Amino acid sequence: MERLKSAGVKVIHKCTAVRFARTAQRIGCDAVSIDGFECAGHPGEEDVTSLVLIPLTVDAVEIPVIASGGFGDGRGLVAALALGAEAVNMGTRFMATQEAPTHPRVKELLTNTSERDTVLLLRSFRNTMRMLRNATADKVLELEGQGADIHQLEKLISGKAGLGLLESGDIDNGLISVGQVAGLIHDIPTVKEVVDRMVSEAQEVASNLACADVFKPLRRPTDSTRGQ
Repeated sequence: MERLKSAGVKVIHKCTAVRFARTAQRIGCDAVSIDGFECAGHPGEEDVTSLVLIPLTVDAVEIPVIASGGFGDGRGLVAALALGAEAVNMGTRFMATQEAPTHPRVKELLTNTSERDTVLLLRSFRNTMRMLRNATADKVLELEGQGADIHQLEKLISGKAGLGLLESGDIDNGLISVGQVAGLIHDIPTVKEVVDRMVSEAQEVASNLACADVFKPLRRPTDSTRGQ
């Protein structure tokens, strides 16, 4: 950390639990990316969703918190900001963009993926990772259920095999890290279009929330309005 800071590097640490975020702050990180259970890749072992984890982390640290896991549109951005985050971090949504260096077949697959099409692997090793369900993922689950050790799984879960999938578009040969937010992906725009759309959606949502009518049902009744 001393070498990084002396070189002027800003350090953002990925965390999957509040206690890890506290540690990141204590050792000098400039911000934390807090990953809820919905995220792609490694969600940790405690299965706490973003809706709970983000505000807990915001309350626990003084450094900026970046919300990760489950974000892909303007509605999610507004929600993250409302929960106290400074920004959102997105991976899966950007995989399905024109600029993403992945095979077109992979991008097309993401537009047809639902929120139920991911699977948790390596739970038995306490190194859980969320991946798209495919033939390789099913094989890993089968072997885990049979008590396989990590050496029996290494060829299936290797990064080299996953890279091959992204480059070749052979969807069943390797693992691909995908979050549950894939269920919200329905097109393959440019990165600029994703960002511009999110900003526009967020502004519209925020504007609608600012309308008094939205909060009328939440108001505590007074003597004059009781029973209405």
